[in-house]
Parts: sequence; structure tokens; C-alpha cells
Amino acid sequence: MQQFQQYIGGRFDAGTAQFDSLDPATGQVWARMPEAREADVTRAVQAAEDAFFAPDWADMTATQRGKLLMRLADLVAENAQRLAALETRDTGKIIRETSAQIAYVADYYRYYAGLADKIEGAHLPIDKPDMEVWLRREPLGVVAAVVPWNSQLFLSAVKIGPALAAGCTVVLKASEEAPAPMLEFARIFDQAGFPPGVLNVITGFGASCGSVLTAHPRVAHVAFTGGPATARHIVRNSAENLASTSLELGGKSPFIVFEDADLESAVNAQISGIFAATGQSCVAGSRLIIANKIKDEFLARLKEKAEAVVIGAPDDMATEVGPLCTEAQRSHALSLIASSVEQGAKLITGGTALPGEGYYFPPTILDCTAAPEAACLRQEFFGPVLSVLSFDSEEEALALANDTAFGLASGVFTQNLTRAHRMIRRLRAGIVWVNTYRAVSPIAPFGGHGLSGHGREGGLQAALDYTKVKAVWLRTSDDPIPDPFVMR
Repeated sequence: MQQFQQYIGGRFDAGTAQFDSLDPATGQVWARMPEAREADVTRAVQAAEDAFFAPDWADMTATQRGKLLMRLADLVAENAQRLAALETRDTGKIIRETSAQIAYVADYYRYYAGLADKIEGAHLPIDKPDMEVWLRREPLGVVAAVVPWNSQLFLSAVKIGPALAAGCTVVLKASEEAPAPMLEFARIFDQAGFPPGVLNVITGFGASCGSVLTAHPRVAHVAFTGGPATARHIVRNSAENLASTSLELGGKSPFIVFEDADLESAVNAQISGIFAATGQSCVAGSRLIIANKIKDEFLARLKEKAEAVVIGAPDDMATEVGPLCTEAQRSHALSLIASSVEQGAKLITGGTALPGEGYYFPPTILDCTAAPEAACLRQEFFGPVLSVLSFDSEEEALALANDTAFGLASGVFTQNLTRAHRMIRRLRAGIVWVNTYRAVSPIAPFGGHGLSGHGREGGLQAALDYTKVKAVWLRTSDDPIPDPFVMR
């Protein structure tokens, strides 16, 4: 059985306690993880604060920070296969996806390495002739970064990268579900040459770890990816330390297909949008909104492809859909499907747990035409379950798409350019993909509205969000300042 350690102040240790991690493909224990509790969290935050003020980090030039981030990027690329294998083992995500994604994570660190010395202030054309005024952008301080188990190396890169580029220090809490990749990442980070305490990596449970971290008085910013329920706790916790927050939450993203769409392209994108990563993606295109004129043909093609998906061991390169990460997710999916069918949804394919060991669940499609209020249209599954609605007009498609409390991603498939622009303007979502889906880049920000959170990750704006503005006033006159109590 493998043993993992937490990383605090440049040192590795077993933590106050330990807990077991289960292999989703078998349901069996495969590793022991360090369980950070209040004392560990306090040490981690203190290490981050000490590092923030220590001269070897505080006095480091932005260009030097960028070089360290570039070294980290190279190390991530060199160790991508090892990280991918660990992520696959601990989360059940298929190896073909973890390998590709982690290789791309290195580009995120390269992007922020190049951005480190391009975070600029400004000179103000002030209205006083004997004053020079300029703005400095300075790092916020200690950042609490909290990431979920899915896509964790990517979701941590869009926090660690801009935070370190800006000069902050970080305490990263990996999810208690499948934290192995982040704990191994800490070992890679340790080789990059950063001063001790600049990054600290812990994992643990909500009350004894997450709540303590996000409410800590020395935390200046909380960057969180996860669900709305946990986000609400974080917002309440931030009332204690007045930390700023960025929240990247879940979604019920609409995938809209008009009658003039390239059907083969749209079907393939929908398969990827909902069944890739076994549907365990915050941007999953979980609501198909399809034009009635092409509904039957589209669903027939979709059903055929869904039923042909190769379900198997996540470490097999032939596998296209692996297990869900936890038994709780599978139970949640079964419960929502049962409720939705009772409400009138029609099961087209899938819908039942697969026999045998592990948390396997097949690609599932529900036609909700007769059940527009079905639970599957309102709640996030975090699994390979697609809900289908249909429309006759553009206005109806738009109304269906926006009929959600979430607002993270959306997809539009049409060959009509003017229609595409109308939809782009009116869709309430932080991302609109047109004739594509799930495309990402370190250059482009992503984030949502409503229950999908606030703030953006990726791009230049993310780095600026880890800074605060300081106004500097410099008097240029050599004349004495007049006595304010002498009337003139």
C-alpha cells in the first residue's frame, strides 16, 4: 500500500492523522493519505505567511519568479506520465484523458511564467500640477486554493500559476477524494527551486481542514473550485477574515443544436461534452436542446455512439469511459434518474449501474420533452447522464437554455453566423462555444454566473485578481508646504 505525505514549509510529513483512499475501478483501498487537521492547517498558513515576507521571495524580481515557474512547467512535462498514472489510479479517470490533460497543464505554468513580469501598474494624469501619482500592483498575500478531485492538476495550475506569478504564496487543499496527484505534485514542485513555504499542499476533511483554512485570519484570498453548497460555507467563512474569493462552481450547461448544424460534428461534440471524463466535468454539456426537425435523427445517432462507447479499466488505453470516482456519485445518479423517470422523463439508453466491482456507470440519455421540470434538468449529476429537450424556434431554444440557476458554459451548433451572434449575446453563461465544445487555453479566462460562481481563472485577468492596487503620491515642488492654519 502506497503512503503519501503532506508538504508544509518545504518539508514532507505524514500529518496529524491518516485515511484510506479507494481505487474507483475496484472499490478497494490502495493508499494511505495524510489527514490535515487544525494544527497542520495552522502550520501551513504560517509557513506561507513567513515565506511571503521573507526576503528570498518578497525581494525576488518578477522575472526571477517567472523563471522558477518555467522550471516548474518543465518538471510537470517531464513527470506527466507518472502524474497521469496516479490520477487515473486514484480518481478512475481514463489514462488517455489524464495523459493528454496533464501534458497540457505544463503550458499553463509556462503562460504564467511569461506573464510574471508583465503585471503592470499605471501613471495617473492627476489634476494637481505639483504631484506625480502612480499605481503599483502588489500581491494579495496568502492564498487558500481549494480544488476538487476531478481535473485537479489543471484546476490547481490556474490558481497556483497566477498566484505565484503575482508574488503571492499558497496553501493548496487537495480534495479528500483522490488527493494522490496533488501530493505527488508537491514533490515535483519541491525540485523547482522555490523558497520553502511558497507552496504548501495538504488534504483533509471539511470541518477539521477546509473550514479552518478558509476562515484563517492570515488568508487574504480563497480560490475555490467545487459545488455551490461548499462555496456557501466558504463565503460565510470569509466573513471572518474578509478574504476576497473566486468561486468556480458547477453547471447544467446547455448544448444547443439548430437544424442547420453539421450533425456529425455536433453528435461527436455532444458525446465528448457529456461522456468524456465519465461526465465528471463542471462544463459538461448535460442539457441537449435540439431542434424538433432533426431530433429523431440526432438522437438515433447519439444513442448508437453512446452504446458503442468502450467501458473498461481506466488504465487501459482502449477505454473510453471509466468508473465514477465514488460510490456516492453513482448512488446520486441512480436517485436522480429514478426521480426524473417518475416525473415523466423517458430513458433512451443506460440508467443502471453496471455489475461487478468498481463504480461503473454507462452513458445515459433521458428524453425530458414530457418532463420539463424533471430533477435531471435542475441538478448537476457529475456523471455521464444527458437530459434532452427540444424546440421549434430560436426564442424557445434561448429560453430553455437560460432556464437554469447555473451559468458556466454553453454550446451552440449552427451554420448561421447571425444566429450564432444573437445567441452569444443573450446566453447567460461565462463561456459560449460555437460549433465546438470543451476547448480551453491558458490564454482564455473561464468562469460562470449565478450558481456557477464568480471570478475568472486563466488569462491575464486571473493574475491581476491576485494583486491589490496601491496608489503612490509624490510631491514634486521644492516649496515648503504652506502652514494650513495661516489664512492667506
